[in-house]
Amino acid sequence: MDRYIFRLFLILFAACQITQAIAADPYPNRLIKLVLPYPAGGGTDTFARPLALQLTARLGQTVVVDNRGGAGGSIGMEFVARAPADGYTLLLALTPQLAVNGALYEKIPYDPIKSFSPISLIAEAPYLLLVNPALPVTTTKELLALAKAENGKLTYASSGSGSGAHMAAELLIGMTGIPMTHVPYKGGGPALSDVLAGHVKVLFAPAVSSMQHIQSGRLRAIAITGDRRLSSLPNVPTIAEAAVPGYDSTVWYAVLAPPNTPREIVNRINTELLQILKDPAFKSMMNVNGIEPLGTTPEALNSHINKEISKWSKVIKNAGLKAE
Repeated sequence: MDRYIFRLFLILFAACQITQAIAADPYPNRLIKLVLPYPAGGGTDTFARPLALQLTARLGQTVVVDNRGGAGGSIGMEFVARAPADGYTLLLALTPQLAVNGALYEKIPYDPIKSFSPISLIAEAPYLLLVNPALPVTTTKELLALAKAENGKLTYASSGSGSGAHMAAELLIGMTGIPMTHVPYKGGGPALSDVLAGHVKVLFAPAVSSMQHIQSGRLRAIAITGDRRLSSLPNVPTIAEAAVPGYDSTVWYAVLAPPNTPREIVNRINTELLQILKDPAFKSMMNVNGIEPLGTTPEALNSHINKEISKWSKVIKNAGLKAE
């Protein structure tokens, strides 16, 4: 009997040692998913995939982009909100998912504040106000004058209801009182194609997807939606300096994790992100695509999301917008 008890003790002791060894394994020790709530092949991949490669190098474990588009981003957002809080599922979300959808949709399956652990606000990018060259305008003032004269008949394209491009346009309409008619598309590609073909005359779009068409003369950039000019388009003014003081609309990128993710994991990811965003080569690559790397504390990201929710909720309410 004593021999049996001794053997049982050895088994239990070995099990405890194994459990402690597993628990002591440093994070990370396996593959990490960076969930992007957009379909593969879109403009957001331009930022997500280089970021995943940089995280792979710094963390010593593979970080893969997991595209989960659909329902305005809600499919990917809900997936992360319900994922284990172990640091192996991260989220790269943008303005629409975190600051727009809650006001635009009647119901979404996540709370932008309570459903996630904030890690860092990592970048922002303005949109370009673009027109088909056949439209006889070269400045924002001329575009607004034409839109006023046409009294709502002038159409603008966006990548979809609630998208950052849609919100940029609605902010301009709200601040000027000059009507334009929204033509939403299922993605930036179809919207761009129809403006290039002349079916719709005006477009708000990221620099990364439109720069080649600007350079070839197939699109005319008349303004920047952010608060500063782009180094890649130094002669294109902001909307604020050209015609509408105080106007500022950018799309921003944030990294988050499932709710209740341990603070030590949040801090580790935050530290690595801040180092990546300081890297000159990474910054240069992003700047070429019109993206400005940032980098904040988790608390600053939480504050930013709350501020943006307030801003865009007012725009949506004043415009009477609902998801289509």
